[in-house]
Amino acid sequence: MAQATKEPCKKEACDIQACLSKNNFLPQRCLKVIELLDSCCAKCNYNSTHCASLSGLLKQKPKGYNATQPIH
Repeated sequence: MAQATKEPCKKEACDIQACLSKNNFLPQRCLKVIELLDSCCAKCNYNSTHCASLSGLLKQKPKGYNATQPIH
C-alpha cells in the first residue's frame, strides 16, 4: 500500500507546473489539472503549502467551467 506523502497535493501541484510549462504558461489549457488540485485542496481543507497559489489559477477559470466538459 502506498504511503501518504507528508505534504498533501504535491503531485497535483507538480502536474500543474508540468502542464503550464508545456502550454506556454496558459492556465486555460490546464484547467483539468487545476481542478484536480482544487479537489485535493478541498479534501485536506486547504492545509497544504501547495494550495496557496490555487486562488490565482481559479480566478482565470471561465465561469460555468466544468472539467468534464470538452473545451471548444
